[in-house]
Amino acid sequence: MTASNFSNTISDPSTIRVGLVGTGYVAKSRAQTLYSDQRSHLVAVTGHSPETTAAFCQEFNAQLVPNWLELVQRDDLDLIIISTINRDHGAIAKAALENDKHVVVEYPLCLDPQQGQELIALASRRQKLLHVEHLELLGGLHNAIKAALEAIGTVFYARYSTINPQRPASDRWTYQNSLFGFPLVGALSRLHRLTDLFGAVASVNAQSQFWNVDSDRDRYRSCWCQTQLHFTCGTIGEVVYGKGETFWESENLFTLYGEAGTLIFTPKGGQLLQGDIPQPIEVGSRSGLFVRDTQMVLDHLFDGTPLYVSNADSLYTLKVADAARQSAETGETVILTQS
Repeated sequence: MTASNFSNTISDPSTIRVGLVGTGYVAKSRAQTLYSDQRSHLVAVTGHSPETTAAFCQEFNAQLVPNWLELVQRDDLDLIIISTINRDHGAIAKAALENDKHVVVEYPLCLDPQQGQELIALASRRQKLLHVEHLELLGGLHNAIKAALEAIGTVFYARYSTINPQRPASDRWTYQNSLFGFPLVGALSRLHRLTDLFGAVASVNAQSQFWNVDSDRDRYRSCWCQTQLHFTCGTIGEVVYGKGETFWESENLFTLYGEAGTLIFTPKGGQLLQGDIPQPIEVGSRSGLFVRDTQMVLDHLFDGTPLYVSNADSLYTLKVADAARQSAETGETVILTQS
């Protein structure tokens, strides 16, 4: 879909009128970018807290809207940006597309792969942009890995572990299954790094454990997930994800074992191991990625420049993450059919 497909749906060809769902850190970064770019006008905002939303709207000179359904139904908006709890992504995106709006949504697109497939088809029928943000693909870590991968030859095993101790555990929605989703669905970027590097997955085997708050099975104070992905290319990928009070030391480690060497990445940088002396690998900054994503969306809408991630790839990773959920719940390996 190119810029010419969009021109007849925007009242002022020089300005995109935007509605924003959410008032958190990501939403604020989006709003700052929209506010400073002459191609966009942040018209209206809706959020969970009326007081927080009112302050947000005052800061960015936007109108406060009571709820997201009223927001997506407005005739004075061209684009809806969804930066709210994961559970509501799919419903808001569907309503926005049905009301002839372009849509940008933070990952995951939704919590159910079938709904994700329907949303992508709906966007195509309506000839509307549907963009799922995947900042991990823009960041310095991922680009450094891709640039160095050839040096270690065929990769037979990759392990990505992120452990985040929090004491006390957060009382936010990210510690609630119904709002965040299964941890590897909510934290989809962990799996997307691997599917972007190694392609199609043949089978998934996963385990998970939750330390719930009292007798509430929905809220937890800690979670741990581990999944093993068998890629059709022969690589085995392992992802470990944990957060909360049960953990006492943080870990952010990505290790790739190849037939000609090993790559090790931490937040401080990377190393290539092929002998006695490790070779340092520079890792670019993570700052400014939401700004970059927002600007790329505007570039795409106005000039037809390509985006950095496809909906098909995002949906495929969501299917892999849901397979991990199924495996963790049943204790059985899930075989993925290749379409």
